[in-house]
Amino acid sequence: MNFSALVLSLPTRNSTLRMRVWRALKEHGCGVLRDGVYLLPESHADALEGIEADIRACGGFATRLALKARGDAQLGEFRELFDRGADYGVLARRIDAAKASLARLGSRRAQTEVRRVEKALPKLAAIDFFAGEAKGEAQNALATLKSAYQAMYSGGEPRFSRRPLRRVDPARYRKRVWATRESPWVDRLASAWLIRRFIDREAKFAWITRPSECPKKAVGFDFDGAEFTHVSKRVTFEVLLTSFSLETDLALAAIGAAVHFLDVGGIPVADAKALETMLKGARANVRSDDALLTAASRIFDLLYAGYRAGAAMK
Repeated sequence: MNFSALVLSLPTRNSTLRMRVWRALKEHGCGVLRDGVYLLPESHADALEGIEADIRACGGFATRLALKARGDAQLGEFRELFDRGADYGVLARRIDAAKASLARLGSRRAQTEVRRVEKALPKLAAIDFFAGEAKGEAQNALATLKSAYQAMYSGGEPRFSRRPLRRVDPARYRKRVWATRESPWVDRLASAWLIRRFIDREAKFAWITRPSECPKKAVGFDFDGAEFTHVSKRVTFEVLLTSFSLETDLALAAIGAAVHFLDVGGIPVADAKALETMLKGARANVRSDDALLTAASRIFDLLYAGYRAGAAMK
């Protein structure tokens, strides 16, 4: 197997060039044969051309040489220069940390972290010229992380709409079917509880896989294009409070703050972690979305009563 070596010497006073060259060598995955001598497999040698030209343009010395291993022993030595085990170890720790923080981050921030880790793996794999078990282990760990995220937060998180909030006539929303995404979590569970408790006591719920499945006459909530969804940094629960003129209820506003934090992050709320823990317990003991809503509703009823009692004592 052939390699290409870049032999270089940089101007001593050009720190900007040194940093630029160091970053380029690292980005392209160059192996360090010794100080000032960097290797790449011949199939990736084109990456060295630009670095060489940059160094020469700034008054430094750079030249490329072709190298061929004398035998298997030296080839093994060259290949060790490209061992990415430590890099995969760093990535594995990032994946573990992301998995451990999924619940704490809330769906939107957790999704961002999963995407960041997901982008890091292809970048590392692109310079893993002699891939081994570490790459496969990282791929499996990433798949586990994505599965954990999907299990905790169903896909299709709504984006924040810029449309203005509007007050609605509550009479138009009684005895209706309300549709939202299946496998409901904090915002959807809290919103469904609010709907049945304060807006439409005879509400029925349709749990849909994707927005296109929303029944024609149903009231959609918490998905892109729904009648009630995230608006101007407010999660769906908060939008419903304003739309139905319920935001002056301090107990509901307190629940809204906890729901907001658990769903999209922001200002920490003292009771949020306990609420999340109880909802996890409810989810672990039911087998359907309707049963989960029933269990979650008992939790929100108690939380609401607690906030009301606390306000009355002040």
